[in-house]
Amino acid sequence: MSNIVWKIKTFDEFTVPELYAVLKARVDVFIIEQNCPYPDLDNYDQKAVHIWAEENGEVLAYCRIFDKGIKYEETSIGRVLTTEKARGKSLGKLLIKYAVDTIENRFHTPEIRISAQDYLLKFYGDFGFVDTGKKYLEDDIPHTEMIRR
Repeated sequence: MSNIVWKIKTFDEFTVPELYAVLKARVDVFIIEQNCPYPDLDNYDQKAVHIWAEENGEVLAYCRIFDKGIKYEETSIGRVLTTEKARGKSLGKLLIKYAVDTIENRFHTPEIRISAQDYLLKFYGDFGFVDTGKKYLEDDIPHTEMIRR
């Protein structure tokens, strides 16, 4: 895993191959692996900053971040994934670290709200996210809203 390149881009900065690779990773993880037909292309990508790790053009970890007032009143992180072949290599931790750093640097706030799959509550807790108590099913997967201040 030595040829990993991290990228941070707005929608308009994507090359076509990069966009394809990111969307493929999202479909592979969220739709195929989690067996969940849902509208991944939600017209929010255009408003997001995208952060991902790739190796030889293949996406290994990805998320998108939003400034205040787009998804929530606070900034937010979403579509967080690590692809199957990249798991167990701590790329997810690096991804969230970069996401938090990017939000603090670009959007000038420590406040971030996320919708976390429940099995990741401790993972996000390690980054200072706190359970808000707001729990719900999204596409049959239990989620909890978390906030970092």
